[in-house]
Amino acid sequence: MTPVRVVGGGPGGMLLAYLLARAGVPVTLLEGHRDFDRRFRGDSLHPWTLELLAELGLAEDLLRLPHFPARYFRFHTPAGTLTPTDYGALRSPFPYVALMPQARFLDFLAARAQELPTFELRLGARVTGLLESDGVVTGVRVGEEELPASLVVGADGRFSKIRSLAGLPAKSLGAQTDVLWFALPRSPTDPPEADVDLYFGADRYVGLLGGPEEWQVGYSLPKGGYAAVREAGVEPIREFVRSRIPWLADRIDLLTDMRQTTLLSVDIARVERWHRPGLLLIGDAAHVISPVGGNGILMALQDAVAAANRLVPALRAGGVHETDLMAVQQDREAAIQEVQAAQVRTELRVLKARERDRTIAPPWFLRWIFAVPGVRARSARRNAYGPNPPHLSAEMNQGAVASMIERH
Repeated sequence: MTPVRVVGGGPGGMLLAYLLARAGVPVTLLEGHRDFDRRFRGDSLHPWTLELLAELGLAEDLLRLPHFPARYFRFHTPAGTLTPTDYGALRSPFPYVALMPQARFLDFLAARAQELPTFELRLGARVTGLLESDGVVTGVRVGEEELPASLVVGADGRFSKIRSLAGLPAKSLGAQTDVLWFALPRSPTDPPEADVDLYFGADRYVGLLGGPEEWQVGYSLPKGGYAAVREAGVEPIREFVRSRIPWLADRIDLLTDMRQTTLLSVDIARVERWHRPGLLLIGDAAHVISPVGGNGILMALQDAVAAANRLVPALRAGGVHETDLMAVQQDREAAIQEVQAAQVRTELRVLKARERDRTIAPPWFLRWIFAVPGVRARSARRNAYGPNPPHLSAEMNQGAVASMIERH
């Protein structure tokens, strides 16, 4: 069987390649960088993800690696603190979001995939073109090398080269905010209840993500406002943190230069058609998810499961047809639209608050709603699993068992 070529070694591409190889399908994962170590990528492994990894027999070993189990999601406003989400209320063996550096997760999954005989990982493999015959994508070009494929999967993120080469443009849905990320060290005296928190101020907010060794701090700014923030320098950022997160005041002076920050230009976008004959897009290549809610990784991993469920039977039956690719999009599109619609509503609320010179914060009446029994648990479930979460098909698991028996 000609290998499937998965382009992009992020969470979605890595998981799909692992699942295909686990089912005995030859697959090559092509990653343009030499490693997976990029700062300020999404680090959230939701309960759905951990349950999936447990089903695959991977969760126990993964969770031996350093991580931070986040139970709560909180809003800190000038009027007080709101707790909309309590993952501890979930009926799950993993009632938390595991915050783990993405590179650590990808290295772990890549090592497990490389134990499978039909998996190949090629780092530093930048795709420069698509191979086509009569309108069908038949492979990729890496430098001068031509790699034939039974299917090409573009999982190469929000700036997808595969999407561009395939002529499948993404339409922006209207993000209004950018985020400037930097890191501060964790201290043993930090509040034990601090997990995933948003701190709201007069015209901006700061997101705080816990980690085993450090805090990731995301400082919001208006879309396109980076030049003004850069000119003002780090002191306004430090002053915001001192005033809104006083327990970080003892180390915020470690931020001394704008070069210690990383700009994330937030976008919410979606491709109308995720496929062409011989080619499929998944994850941010098909639909860019903003950091709001921290569920970009979750959506990409769920795309990978939905794709594997459709692709493995088709490949075993002789080949993937465009109807199979269309089915992947149909399986996932409603969930993606729901998540992105919620993010767009949040972005519009932020825009209106800025235009009216009001504090960017959740409405005050949410305090009463979050006090109602069960509301925090329902909120946690929506965020932990997403809309209509997919599950590995019985055929995927049966095929994996057969493949493992054959190996031994």
